[in-house]
Amino acid sequence: MQVSFVLTVVGRDRPGLVEALAQIVASHGGNWLESRMAHLEGQFAGLLRVRVPAAGVEGLRNALLDLQNDGIRIVLSESGESTPGPAGPPVSLELVGHDRPGIVREIAAALAVRGINVEEFESHCTSAPMSGEVLFHARAELRVPESQSLEEVRATLEKIGNDLMVDVSLEPSA
Repeated sequence: MQVSFVLTVVGRDRPGLVEALAQIVASHGGNWLESRMAHLEGQFAGLLRVRVPAAGVEGLRNALLDLQNDGIRIVLSESGESTPGPAGPPVSLELVGHDRPGIVREIAAALAVRGINVEEFESHCTSAPMSGEVLFHARAELRVPESQSLEEVRATLEKIGNDLMVDVSLEPSA
């Protein structure tokens, strides 16, 4: 029998951290299935999904706890049955505009009220080429319920974008 886990890992970034995680998973007969990792403000932040034979679960837990002695915080969550999100087509959202507080909150609220699931979200800030002002960039993969018209969702997000002074693009994913 195999057991699946989702791990959340946060700690001071350093060379060899991913290798240490991979070594722990492999040494307990586990399989690294998928992950998302990033360097943020000197910190390493990662999410990963692994599958381990039931016999290796306790050893995996203990080895991950040992990493915490090195200042790495780990949350190990056993995966349950996957609950399907809303049915409907995948949709890509892109947003660019002058950075200001509340952009994510406004967009996320508009999506949530319509039952739209955010399956992936990433954002970053850059300097505008000519002015040097801070630009906020976001990209998301969404699942829009079939009960929602993509055109109505697009119109709502464009209105919010106009209010926030950001450009919003919403297109079916390829």
